[in-house]
Amino acid sequence: MDEIYKRSLAGEITKEDALKLIDSNPFELFDVADRLRKEIVGDEITFVVNKAIDITDHCMIECEFCSFRDHKGYEMTVDEIIESVGNAQTIGATEICLFGGIMPHMTVDYYSNIIRSIKSKYDICLHALSPVEIYQTAKNSDMSTLEALKILKEAGMDTMTGASAEILVDSVREKICPKKISTSQWIDIIKEAHSLDIPTTSTIMYGSVETWEDRIDHLMILRDIQRETKCFTELVPLTFLGLNNKLGQEFKGASGMDDLKMHAISRVIFGRDIPNIQVSWVKLGIRTSQIVLCCGANDLGGTMMEDKISIAAGASYGEYLPREEMIEIIEAIGRVPAERNTVYGRI
Repeated sequence: MDEIYKRSLAGEITKEDALKLIDSNPFELFDVADRLRKEIVGDEITFVVNKAIDITDHCMIECEFCSFRDHKGYEMTVDEIIESVGNAQTIGATEICLFGGIMPHMTVDYYSNIIRSIKSKYDICLHALSPVEIYQTAKNSDMSTLEALKILKEAGMDTMTGASAEILVDSVREKICPKKISTSQWIDIIKEAHSLDIPTTSTIMYGSVETWEDRIDHLMILRDIQRETKCFTELVPLTFLGLNNKLGQEFKGASGMDDLKMHAISRVIFGRDIPNIQVSWVKLGIRTSQIVLCCGANDLGGTMMEDKISIAAGASYGEYLPREEMIEIIEAIGRVPAERNTVYGRI
């Protein structure tokens, strides 16, 4: 493990190394991941005060793992979105996560109008859309994805989510999201965003049909992109939740041990390349999240007012954590809380 520690810091971990680590003593893996975390980012655990605004639950993509599609049947108006942003500002939110279902009428003009309307009234970071939304929006508008990104950035989109990645292996995507963009399309759109100085998160959804080898391949793709563009702000591992969706009828999701391994192996593979590993407390719960933060992760994510997507899929740990509770959770494991903005500047 001392050799793994050194090679991780040097950026030399291979796919073969990672697969061997998955089959090794898990507690040794957790220990080396936590040592790497301490060396790379120290004892701070960061979090952001934010709100998720899901514009609509209508969607034409029909992913097998989705529980959100037509869960309630709604589409927000611009005025409703503006009101929701205003509510977020009352609790000191610095970030709005803006996304939702995808429909044919959602053009670049549609999103630009929403973004401009928000920015005209509020000084807040818009962490918006994802590669699949950019792809379909550009298609709906008869333009390239690069053109769409340029227009949305000019309108006021600050950063883009790295969602819709799921597993970046096309044989897996054919089973869980056949109508979604391909691996190469996701990569191309992410790189286009980065070329325009639009930072993005990176994500992985694990715990369904994929193998550990698929997961490792996915992480290696993200590492390659980061070494080229240096515009990923973090990795967000997202454990699959199977309530109310087709995929959940066949797969129960990852084990608790796999949740820990996923975050730990991500830390080892990324080393200094992607220094921030986030834990999704909405999906894992507070107690498991605290353990994950001792296995390589260093970010507790956001306060997440109204995470409707996770709730629809069976998340039962709440959808909002006030700033004060975030601080208590972090201090309870002997670490240092630090509020951040979307791109990890300290507040």
